[in-house]
Amino acid sequence: MSNPNIAFVGAGNMAASLIGGLRAQGVAASAIRASEPGDEQRARLQQEHGIATFADNAEAIKGADLIVLAVKPQIMKAVCLDLAPHLAPNQVIISIAAGISCASLENWLGERAVVRCMPNTPALLRQGVSGLFANARVSAAQKAQAEQVLSAVGLALWLNEESQLDAVTAVSGSGPAYFFLLIEAMTAAGEKLGLPRETAARLSIQTALGAARMASESDVDAAELRRRVTSPNGTTEAAINTFQTGGFEALVQQALNAAANRSAELAEQLGQ
Repeated sequence: MSNPNIAFVGAGNMAASLIGGLRAQGVAASAIRASEPGDEQRARLQQEHGIATFADNAEAIKGADLIVLAVKPQIMKAVCLDLAPHLAPNQVIISIAAGISCASLENWLGERAVVRCMPNTPALLRQGVSGLFANARVSAAQKAQAEQVLSAVGLALWLNEESQLDAVTAVSGSGPAYFFLLIEAMTAAGEKLGLPRETAARLSIQTALGAARMASESDVDAAELRRRVTSPNGTTEAAINTFQTGGFEALVQQALNAAANRSAELAEQLGQ
């Protein structure tokens, strides 16, 4: 079953990006369906991607091999309890909702194949990265199908333990905001050093983009790239030493610990 039928329950920005990515990969419009309560969003999906859309979730999932749950975590329980009577035994559930465990999903939907995913917002530009975890009921073929869905918007990486999704949330799920914060801070510092704000912002953004490209395309790690651009007694070394004297690495660790702990707390609250 290399060309599965895919149903999206909820068709917000992330789902729309996944649908667009799948269509760009050559997945037929006839193989994708979506349910969405909003009339405007349904019409937009039909117009942009040529897929069938439904107001009713149960109608959308009929005949689907993969069901992508793309609703807000806060309403996931209600959506699952409503869907449960309409599910076929062989349908695979793919959840892209943060903080909802496989155990919670199986509690609401019954015992079945479940894949949990943690994408991030650059997926909206098909430049995302997702951590994926499959429960024991997911076959190798079903894992490949789930990976196809998530790789439509970027890199998809499998995890061995479900608890690692909290770390994925801390590193990549929340990660884009850390880079935005650094861009903000560099822009403000550049302005204080005498640059026009727009110039400082453009310099900061393009530098972040270029550095990310270098890191992703290089055959050496980020530490080595940093060493190569840090001349002894030069300007870069002066800045790096200031960062490190201020406890930069320890602060990053504290921040990611806080994000991971909060992810685990939310999972406990949302899974009840």
